[in-house]
Amino acid sequence: MRLIIAEKPSLGRAIAAVLPGPQRRENGLVRCGGDTVVSWCIGHLLEPAEPGHYDPQWQRWRLEKLPMFPARWQHQPRPKVEAQLKLLQHLISEASLVVHAGDPDREGQWLVDEVLQWSDCRVPVKRILINDLNPDAVRRALDLERDNAAFQTLSASAETRQRADWLFGLNLTRACTLLKRARNEQGVYSIGRVQTPVLGLVVERDNRIADFVPVPYFRILAQVQSGQESAASPFIATWQADEQYAAHLDDENRLLDETVAREIAETVSGSTGTITSARFKERSEPPPLPLSLSALQIEAARIHDMPAQEVLDIAQALYENHRLITYPRSDSRYLPEGHWAEGPGLIATIASNLPDLGQAAAGADPGRRSRAWDDAKVEAHHAIIPTRRQADIARLDQRQQKIYGLVCRFYLMQFMADAVHRDGRLECTLAGHRFLARETGVVSAGWQALELRRSDSRDKPAAAPLPRLAKGDPVRAAACEVKARRTQPPVPFTDATLLAAMTGIARFVSDPELRKTLRDTDGLGTEATRAGILETLFKREYLTREARYIRSTPRARQLIAELPSAISSPDRTAHWEATLENVRHGSVQPEVFIAGLQSEIRELIRSMIGTQHVEISANAGVDADRSQGASPQSPQCPACRSAMRMKDGPYGQFWSCQRYPDCRATRRLDDTLAETDGTRQPPVPCPFCFAPLKRRQGPKGWFWGCSQYPACRHTVPDDEGKPRLPPRTR
Repeated sequence: MRLIIAEKPSLGRAIAAVLPGPQRRENGLVRCGGDTVVSWCIGHLLEPAEPGHYDPQWQRWRLEKLPMFPARWQHQPRPKVEAQLKLLQHLISEASLVVHAGDPDREGQWLVDEVLQWSDCRVPVKRILINDLNPDAVRRALDLERDNAAFQTLSASAETRQRADWLFGLNLTRACTLLKRARNEQGVYSIGRVQTPVLGLVVERDNRIADFVPVPYFRILAQVQSGQESAASPFIATWQADEQYAAHLDDENRLLDETVAREIAETVSGSTGTITSARFKERSEPPPLPLSLSALQIEAARIHDMPAQEVLDIAQALYENHRLITYPRSDSRYLPEGHWAEGPGLIATIASNLPDLGQAAAGADPGRRSRAWDDAKVEAHHAIIPTRRQADIARLDQRQQKIYGLVCRFYLMQFMADAVHRDGRLECTLAGHRFLARETGVVSAGWQALELRRSDSRDKPAAAPLPRLAKGDPVRAAACEVKARRTQPPVPFTDATLLAAMTGIARFVSDPELRKTLRDTDGLGTEATRAGILETLFKREYLTREARYIRSTPRARQLIAELPSAISSPDRTAHWEATLENVRHGSVQPEVFIAGLQSEIRELIRSMIGTQHVEISANAGVDADRSQGASPQSPQCPACRSAMRMKDGPYGQFWSCQRYPDCRATRRLDDTLAETDGTRQPPVPCPFCFAPLKRRQGPKGWFWGCSQYPACRHTVPDDEGKPRLPPRTR
């Protein structure tokens, strides 16, 4: 039996539709002619095991049990789709050949591969890549089977990403939440490998806006006329700062002193000078590439104020239900060179489906070939483009029509002429001061005729062309005036600008070398996950909307302020994304990446504990009922450093650990808490796990080590019989 496993039912049915009959549909599969069976996953059928599955002690949230590093990774069936998993296991056991038809990205690769691993598949596995659900495209994909082994690094990248998210998210969420609860702050404080740096971007922008103090600055504008007797029209030139006035400028070379500005204006007004530089040229601008998912989300947010998740949902429906566009979760903006020949047919389909674009389609040149068609830049999937399917677009809702229209417009642009712009620049010297005038204009709109603008945007009036003066020509300042301005705060993020920040994360990275590396990578998150990350931040009340702007909540700002910068800044997470790409290409082994990540997590948890002094139990706030009876003046438990509570016994009152029966340590009421290490000092908690520190002697002298060694290897120097701790942990 030949078994084809698709990622989702819609893809499975599209594959079955082009296979020979007779066909018989059953629950979860389609039996086709030629002993072929088509079945499918329903998203991920397996999920990473919960912490308690690895170790019962990890079931409860306890600071002393962090970090949690599974020795051997395990998965478990997702309850809602377990029946489909069992069906696939049965089919795989009977198959002689399996065809992997997951979506053409790393997540689609891993989604089916994990089922094959779980089912202990021992038969040959082939791979097909389907970007388009239309019958002709599906048939072509079925004829291009490849060995699934060629895609294992893609699968390894997705699996490594999944493990990294588990390690980073669960460990740091627990650490942050437990430290918050130790200060009586309730709720779960979610930390994510990608979501927290994204939140950090928004918080940093909001902090800059809140702290912004407007500063007045002054522009000096001269009305310049040609000194020759000609019909040349006057033009406006702007004063350019030089080193002479450095003391009166800000970081952006804006003049801050009004007195100086007016002195310059008076000196320049009525003076004569010469043109020192003149440059006029026409510049061609090629059309933008077709859309990736991020580019589509950014355009839809910029023009239509549509949230990223909504755009993804609509694009997925246009792909799966209506079959009007190709695979939407694409990170590519290029097309296979073989697709260029399909241009005339697609242009005709666009004209038929979208009458509003009929005139543009008629003006498109099918013989024109933009830079979009490049096999070297197409990997698992290509850019999002329309399909050949003709449909009654009126049956789509308004938002679906907008997204479909964007995809069609960007495809049509590939067959339109370049836009031609006019650039002009005149520089002159007046009374010893340098002035500059610029000119921009459109000579030929070309593809820009297809660009959409926001409905509330206002076009700036076209500036008058500059006179065609030459270097050395005389000029005169007919007038000179000072315009007062005020500096403006940064603009809050919108869906469009935040998505652009996530894809172009290199702009926000402080490390110059890392910034250089990240210019060619995917940025924060992936095409398929960015929308979900933003939605998660809204659901967890970290982000909120104010009209079209995205703002952080007080809860988010407090969280970011307390976290180590390594967690909330994009540097390290962006580096991980680049490393995952290297795993995908086979240049980095997953085990090496995970080992390094575990070391980083261990240090991050130590850093978090080191900046927040916890006075009560390491698992405070998790077992709230156990804290009843503990007194603020109660001693700390000598075994686990939890607070103790007073109890009545047969021989009178005594101190008992509030974590009883997990900890059975006791103290007498008159216990001075003296340790038995010869220092007669009260026990001091380990800054990492809060177990008592022990004074030990090593080859280099005395030091203090954790009493839980080797489980905890934290040490601190000895300072005349006392542990030398950071100030906040004393």
